[in-house]
Amino acid sequence: MKRGLGSIVALLASAAMATAALAQTQIKPAVVYSTGGKFDKSFNEGVSNGIEKFKKETSSTVAEFEPTNETQFEQALRRFAQRGQDPIIAVGFSQAVALGKVAKEFPKVRFTVIDSVVDLPNVQSIVFKEQEGSFLVGMLAALASKTAKIGFVGGMDIPLVRRFQCGFEQGIKYANPKAELITNMTGTTPAAWNDPGRGAELAKGQFDRGVDVVYAAAGSTGIGILQAAKDRGKLGIGVDSNQNYLHPGTMLTSMLKRVDLAAYRSFKAAQDGSWKGGTQVLGLKDGGVDWALDQYNEKLVSADMKAKVDAAKADIIAGKITVHDYMSNNSCKP
Repeated sequence: MKRGLGSIVALLASAAMATAALAQTQIKPAVVYSTGGKFDKSFNEGVSNGIEKFKKETSSTVAEFEPTNETQFEQALRRFAQRGQDPIIAVGFSQAVALGKVAKEFPKVRFTVIDSVVDLPNVQSIVFKEQEGSFLVGMLAALASKTAKIGFVGGMDIPLVRRFQCGFEQGIKYANPKAELITNMTGTTPAAWNDPGRGAELAKGQFDRGVDVVYAAAGSTGIGILQAAKDRGKLGIGVDSNQNYLHPGTMLTSMLKRVDLAAYRSFKAAQDGSWKGGTQVLGLKDGGVDWALDQYNEKLVSADMKAKVDAAKADIIAGKITVHDYMSNNSCKP
């Protein structure tokens, strides 16, 4: 009798495990990347890293599309929705309009947009406090600079990129009020995200003016900026993904924007049934942004520099330091 009861319990446990496993395989996730390529070593690649982690952990298949221009966003999102893909991640602010339109057409499909807000019940919007992470790398730039002249090269000249610049400038001034920031934007169209040659030209122009540390917040364009820094023996700061490995010895740090975490969590939440629409704002406190310290740049960051940046990070999280958000008033002044 006991043996029979044990068999029944074992069967019930097996059935429960099978049901749970089945529930976890019912999602058909997809992602539409931003323009610039999946392997841009920055924004898109960060998302890809999160997706690869999800695939490895769950043995899931994720449908992916790499658009070559913005006109493909709406078509790609709609095609995935028609095929029953769910949830669907749209990478980048440029997809907001297309996503809003498609999400209304498919109200039962769950969408996640990274870097923009779309106010619909079946849309999860994930944005970041880029100004907080940029503040920290701005401090590092000021502490490392010998000329007190620091550069910023952005991609497309939009408020989101100005948010990076504004936070960076605040961090510089916090560490050294006398330091000077020289700023250039690569362009005013989406092509600005994928122009390494132009990025290198702008960086070289800044170096000629005395800049010895440059922050590249420009997607694939940043590859040219960071290469130019290496070639000139200057220090570069990467963005979004940890780019320290690109040029060990001249990469001061990278401002981490955890789009990998955003993508991974979106799929995991859909899989375990906890996915919710609405807006998530991820800053230092949430682990959404940070700065990178590893074997590739540890010799460039002294113990004193690290201590000062760590102290500022703690103060930002505690609310003792407020980093102004450019996008709150389209100005770097509160």
